[in-house]
Amino acid sequence: MDGILPLNKDRGMTSHDAVFKCRKIFKTRKVGHSGTLDPNVDGVLPICIGRATKAVNYLMASGKVYKGEIILGFSTETEDLDGEIVAKKAIERPFSQEQIDQAMAQLTGEIVQIPPMYSAVKVNGKRLYEYARAGQSVERPKRKITVAYFKQTKPSTYDATKQQQTLYFEVGCGKGTYVRTLALDLGEILGVPAVMSDLTRLQSGGFELEQSVTLEQLANATPEELENYLYPLEYAFRSYPKVILTEQQWQKVQNGGFLPANIFKDRTTKILLMYGDKARALYYYDDKKGVFRSEQMLDLT
Repeated sequence: MDGILPLNKDRGMTSHDAVFKCRKIFKTRKVGHSGTLDPNVDGVLPICIGRATKAVNYLMASGKVYKGEIILGFSTETEDLDGEIVAKKAIERPFSQEQIDQAMAQLTGEIVQIPPMYSAVKVNGKRLYEYARAGQSVERPKRKITVAYFKQTKPSTYDATKQQQTLYFEVGCGKGTYVRTLALDLGEILGVPAVMSDLTRLQSGGFELEQSVTLEQLANATPEELENYLYPLEYAFRSYPKVILTEQQWQKVQNGGFLPANIFKDRTTKILLMYGDKARALYYYDDKKGVFRSEQMLDLT
């Protein structure tokens, strides 16, 4: 089988666990995911199967949407509830909705983010969480990320006994964004420690939660049902303009050949080449050579 599976990943499992289970269910080793979800986060995790693994990087580059909760009043070493508490500060007077909105607005657009120590980002060939578990400190790379919006979804709540305030949010963001770090940064803007206390991915790779299926559904599915759960490879490239190839052009593409500039009027965009009702390759315009050339071959059969 080939295609893209919008999986609704359960909490308590890693993205690697999800891939391992899908390999068993679909009886193939050629399976990959398009964007890690932490074990304590559930929601949309697009899984690419068979030839569709060629779409992984393109799905990863798409925007993502999350909903979740942030607690103001303490922070942890992992920036979520899995870690040990490293800072506490009583919230004696809850922040107003306007104060929270203003702080969130400062974390939108193109911003610089420092990934958490407990993350899979590599520094000198070693993942940050490996340094963290070994009790070692290392300089973390600053990264530019894009946050389309960061907003409250309902009024916050205040626990007078614990002196903590809980915020409810939705965020639309680009590749490489750590939402738990956004929670920490929000607290810094407000002047208090903060932690991400709940997170669900609502959208990824152009798939929404409503389109996603669970591992339990997959485990109980017939082969025909499994096939129906898969989206074609073309789905990952649906935003690109399509060019239908002639037989002569298809022969060129099969051999990795260039295509003339007049094949498509807009030279600023990549084009999806189609032949026999199948997506065959993604081409881009090479200014220096004055031709369209291959960026990603998809199906040359």
